[in-house]
Amino acid sequence: MEDLVDYENRRIRLTRERLEHILEHPEMRGLESQISTVLQNPQIVCQSNTDPEVRLYYRYYANTLVGEKWLCVVVKNLPDDAFVITSYLTDKIKKETELWRNL
Repeated sequence: MEDLVDYENRRIRLTRERLEHILEHPEMRGLESQISTVLQNPQIVCQSNTDPEVRLYYRYYANTLVGEKWLCVVVKNLPDDAFVITSYLTDKIKKETELWRNL
């Protein structure tokens, strides 16, 4: 398990099981260190429309294995715990409630 810190200095857990799940997707291999970067320096943070305890952290990358993409890190924020659910590359930012922007 790895403890990460987000842009608001919140501690976020990334378990080995979740990292292994993320890396099952070939396009995510080599982006492990960027998960921490996205949490610490996101360009956009949104709150999930389906679960208010879930935040989506986004950062744009011009050169991934599959071209220009946003790297999204999905985090569950509970009162006494926060942890990474998943991370993936995407063409678009989901239409969720925007909490923070730094473009």
